[in-house]
Amino acid sequence: MKAQLIEVGLQKEQTFFIKQLDCDHFNTPFHFHELCELNFVLESSGKRIVGDNIANFSSGDLVLMSSNLPHIWYNDPDYLRDPNRGTAKAIVTYFNPSFLIHLTHEEHYKIKITHLLDKARRGIRLLGESQRQAIDRLQRIVHKKGLEKVIDFLDIINLFIETTEYECLASIGYQHSFNEKDTRRMSTVYQYLIQNFTEPITLAEIAAVANLSAPAFCNFFKKRTQKSFSRFLNELRVGHACKLLQNNELSISDVGYQSGYHNMTNFNKFFKEITGKTPSQYRKEITDSLAGAEEGKLS
Repeated sequence: MKAQLIEVGLQKEQTFFIKQLDCDHFNTPFHFHELCELNFVLESSGKRIVGDNIANFSSGDLVLMSSNLPHIWYNDPDYLRDPNRGTAKAIVTYFNPSFLIHLTHEEHYKIKITHLLDKARRGIRLLGESQRQAIDRLQRIVHKKGLEKVIDFLDIINLFIETTEYECLASIGYQHSFNEKDTRRMSTVYQYLIQNFTEPITLAEIAAVANLSAPAFCNFFKKRTQKSFSRFLNELRVGHACKLLQNNELSISDVGYQSGYHNMTNFNKFFKEITGKTPSQYRKEITDSLAGAEEGKLS
């Protein structure tokens, strides 16, 4: 999938621009733009691609991205088939990085902002109490105007500056190498993979989706994602398996099958290679963590 360079509607006189999404599903293509973006998912689930990172997302997902970082939030097929699901909702904030840098001449502050924007080149996902505080402010900010809105926005940015509760998404060495044509092609490839990863996908098949020969596709994909096609597909499948393992009604073999593995030896091999744990160990950690959380509530 090729990332598209898009315009997001921020006018020169605006400090930042907030867009509220309420739609049947997330349908923005794989893209990038000149502005920084803070993406908060109110309601929805699926797969998130930021740079070379692919992971599951669900309601509450909150990610800050710097300029020109390719990204997409894409709903899983099972989510789209669910007749009882609601609409996909998100609050997306765009801002020019120079707005933050030029707020003050204090060198200490400028260093902190520069450091934040450098980290955001990989995408920053907030966690824990910092995530909860930022979400609370974001849900209030859409109803405010004038200086109150600006103050709340800067308060959210300050949370990102000061917190240690976060993870960076794209790898340290990730380098954006997309042009507009590449982005359109990668968008098509990613959408096809996310819609079909539970079925066998051959190299010839995915190369045809990209309208390239198999060798040309391998070179194209690795150059743009910094990983092989087989590695990316296994990361996609294992990430989905991690989500399914939270459902104790599914057996380990059911999880593997529903994630695209029809051979349990391969499932166990790639799961441990990518997560460092076996599927059984991963599920036990989830169960133990939930049990510990319940004990904490009762004590």
